[in-house]
Amino acid sequence: MTELDTTTEEVTTVEKASPDQVVTKTTREVEPKAKGEAPQKVYEQKKTIFRFNQIVWYILGLIEVLLVFRIVLKAVGANPSSGFTSLIYALTAPLATPFNGILGASITGNSLIEWSTVIAAIVYLCVAWGFVYLMDLIYPITPRDVEMR
Repeated sequence: MTELDTTTEEVTTVEKASPDQVVTKTTREVEPKAKGEAPQKVYEQKKTIFRFNQIVWYILGLIEVLLVFRIVLKAVGANPSSGFTSLIYALTAPLATPFNGILGASITGNSLIEWSTVIAAIVYLCVAWGFVYLMDLIYPITPRDVEMR
């Protein structure tokens, strides 16, 4: 936590329970008042950005799983006319096509390693990370912000 995130408030109390006075000094961190915007509006904005980040990572995970299925099915020489294999190839073709021709495929018997699909998976990971990082630079969210409220 930085000094900008919290302020310190000191409270001194005097208890007279006995002939000797007991002085207790308590220090606690207090959230600063939001300047310019209502705290609920700031919270909603940060919550929206956090949800956006979660959605980006979820979509990336879905794309990566499909691309890994494609890589594995091609590597083991799966029958392209079977239902599941053709479904995976149909779903991932638009994702892998922009990267065709960057590197050639490695063929051994029925096995095929599509390096363009591997590159596609790496590029999509970098793009998703870039979006999330950009949002974090523009609107930083701390773990405390997420747990708050």
